Amino acid sequence: MKKLLKYIYLALMIVFLYAPIFVLIVFSFNSTKSHSVLSGFTLKWYTELFSDRVIMSSLLTTIIVAVSASVISTILGTFAAYGINSMSKISKTVALNTNNIPIINPEIVTGVSLMLLFVFFAARMHFKMGYITLIIAHITFDTPYVVLNIMPKFRQMDKNLVDAAEDLGCNGIQAFFKVVLPDIFPGVISGFLMAFTFSLDDFIVSYFVSGTSVQTLPITIYSMTRKQVSPKINALSTIIFIVVLIVLVTKNVIENNRDKKLKLNNE
Repeated sequence: MKKLLKYIYLALMIVFLYAPIFVLIVFSFNSTKSHSVLSGFTLKWYTELFSDRVIMSSLLTTIIVAVSASVISTILGTFAAYGINSMSKISKTVALNTNNIPIINPEIVTGVSLMLLFVFFAARMHFKMGYITLIIAHITFDTPYVVLNIMPKFRQMDKNLVDAAEDLGCNGIQAFFKVVLPDIFPGVISGFLMAFTFSLDDFIVSYFVSGTSVQTLPITIYSMTRKQVSPKINALSTIIFIVVLIVLVTKNVIENNRDKKLKLNNE
């Protein structure tokens, strides 16, 4: 009976979480603009979506910002985690708690504070908010997540590996790239994917730091929904959901295969 109740509870939770997404996907193929009545199957909203210059421009901006911020934050987060791991216990605790502040901090506070910072420098350095400010802002909130994903890999790593590599003739840089990086690489990939996902769908911070010349996809969607919810938004959301789902499934498959190989090697 307890198992049955657990399965029922799990099923209800899945329905509660994914029913809105399922409805969105279904109505992205609806032949009319109705959001309550199915009138037939069509792909015209997807066709109109890809012919919409505003949406395509915003999508390109979002991808450029997300990829750039994710790559830079992954590099910064990897070296930051490596440095934190080499600290003493008290220093490590302080560094990790400091790293967690941007994660716990409300996004609106982060967005407003970054906007004020950029306005302060823009008035003195004569530049406008746009791609650069967007990328810097995304790096700011992406990097802590990269550190959080990599730190557990350092805890799992044998502490004597670096010493052994240095005894065999490697210097510090060679030991990092030949020994440490391959061992923590799954955490690096997880951190990159998480940073990319957060950058892809960020709205609040991007809204405050994007300026007037550049718009990311979430901002464009928001401006469209203020007037009327177009079925093109359903089509766009469906594509984004499928892409994110594929990325997550791929990530889990890669990690499972790596774990199986490690177990076989250990045996």
